[in-house]
Amino acid sequence: MVNKIQRSAPGKVILCGEHSVVYGQPAIAVPVSGLRAYANVEAAPTEGSLQLISRDLNETISLEVAPPEHPLAAIARETLAYLTLPSPAASLTLWSELPIASGLGSGAAVSVAIARALAAYLGRELQPQEVSALAYEVEKIHHGTPSGIDNTVIAYEAPVYFVKGQPPEIFVIKEPFYLVIANSGIPSATKQAVMGVRNRRNAKPEEYDTYFNRMGEIANAARTAIEQGDIASLAPLLNENHSLLREIGVSLPELDRLVAVAKNAGATGAKLTGAGTGGNVIALTSPENIASVKAAMQAAGATEVWT
Repeated sequence: MVNKIQRSAPGKVILCGEHSVVYGQPAIAVPVSGLRAYANVEAAPTEGSLQLISRDLNETISLEVAPPEHPLAAIARETLAYLTLPSPAASLTLWSELPIASGLGSGAAVSVAIARALAAYLGRELQPQEVSALAYEVEKIHHGTPSGIDNTVIAYEAPVYFVKGQPPEIFVIKEPFYLVIANSGIPSATKQAVMGVRNRRNAKPEEYDTYFNRMGEIANAARTAIEQGDIASLAPLLNENHSLLREIGVSLPELDRLVAVAKNAGATGAKLTGAGTGGNVIALTSPENIASVKAAMQAAGATEVWT
């Protein structure tokens, strides 16, 4: 067992297929490797339980007394149980560049970083599928009935074609493409958004299944476009996906405005990403239009913008 170790995990965006993925349709997600969560584990100066320290929340809690639903404690307990090892006398410090509740997978990134760091501190390097499975258990705390796409794309840190209940498919991007990611500044409560869609689908199952089926077709077409390097064909697919997300009630006027101004500034396609009801918008943009799209989205109220 080493004295100190650090691991990290990226954020993610969903290109297409959010919400419909919960109902068996495919979705595509890609890692945002430039924005990461970090976990550092080091030996504690005195004997005792694992201390969990969140820099961003200014919180310190002992694993011994943390409640079951505490997400940092939950992933630590899941990891220790999987390794069949006792809690070490150590401190685990977490910090993240990812905004919370914005659709960038901050919760899953935190879980993946903690699982990797704690396992490595105890002498084990976990494989992506192992980390993904551990993080998925904690995603249930965050999201109720999660699809599993966040923990999968973040654990593998690769583009993922994902169908719930099937092994994730890592696929190749033939030609690079550029996304501008804009944070609306409005928190996105994934659990509530997923439950809202479920309730509306229960009231109108045929209508909502039609929406979900079309979202699945869009995801398949998007994968083909990406694998063939046909980025021009990707843009209208993103635009249609956003329209369908509006139909199922997860967009907001603020998100629609960011989508509109991005396209007016030169983006070829744009949509909300993640659960909606807040969070982020992604815009497919040529390299020469990145600056104008970023400026337009900031002027329209985006609190943070990344490329």
